Amino acid sequence: MTPMRYRFLFAFLTLAVFASAQEIDRSKGDPKLSEYWSPVAPVVTPGKTSQEPPSDAVVLFNGKDFSNWVSAKDGNAAPWTIEGDAMVVKPGSGGIKTKMGFGDCQLHIEFRTPAKVEGESQGRGNSGIFLMDRYELQVLDNYNNKTYVNGQAGSIYKQLPPLVNACRPPGEWQTYDIIFTAPRFYSDGRVQSQARITVMHNGVLVQNNATLWGGTEYIGSPVYKKHSDREPITLQDHNNLTAFRNIWIREL
Repeated sequence: MTPMRYRFLFAFLTLAVFASAQEIDRSKGDPKLSEYWSPVAPVVTPGKTSQEPPSDAVVLFNGKDFSNWVSAKDGNAAPWTIEGDAMVVKPGSGGIKTKMGFGDCQLHIEFRTPAKVEGESQGRGNSGIFLMDRYELQVLDNYNNKTYVNGQAGSIYKQLPPLVNACRPPGEWQTYDIIFTAPRFYSDGRVQSQARITVMHNGVLVQNNATLWGGTEYIGSPVYKKHSDREPITLQDHNNLTAFRNIWIREL
């Protein structure tokens, strides 16, 4: 190596050591250089309990009426019944969906499968929560009830099984707390980014920022089909008397 190259190498190593030392020693300088004060996060008042909606939530069902819901079949009045503070599936009437559309969201929903156990596998307390009308989070009574794992409670139906089975006994109220990131599409219909979902079932993590393979399909592989960035939330009628209450959503 020529003397000139030695000089360049020495200079380079000296600068590298100096830069490394500067990175390691963060105790000097003005701490205000690493602070920023805007934009200020908006103030949201949390509910008094974990079940109560925060101040910026849209309450989709308040236990009194179906003012935010319509029939998924024809857009007419929601055909389910109200018992106490809960909406209950009317078997054979079809699903219901929200009048409003949503994309990225935080969704809280409570459900109860029938206390009287009838049937087995997919025949016990079956329903589903369809985000954007096409990505299904399964609702099912899987308390001592075996079924295919990508069809049990907490699964993304026919795609992703839950990390654990966190079901309470039939007849008890259960909760889903969902963080959903909608898919993005290019103008020509190609997928820019896939949908992702995080789900807490009764306070237990069952889906951890999981990537969805596409829309829910009962038969065949999931596929993505371009849709708008805001679509309704749909609740399924699967001929079981599954009940829902305290449904609220925060748009993200």
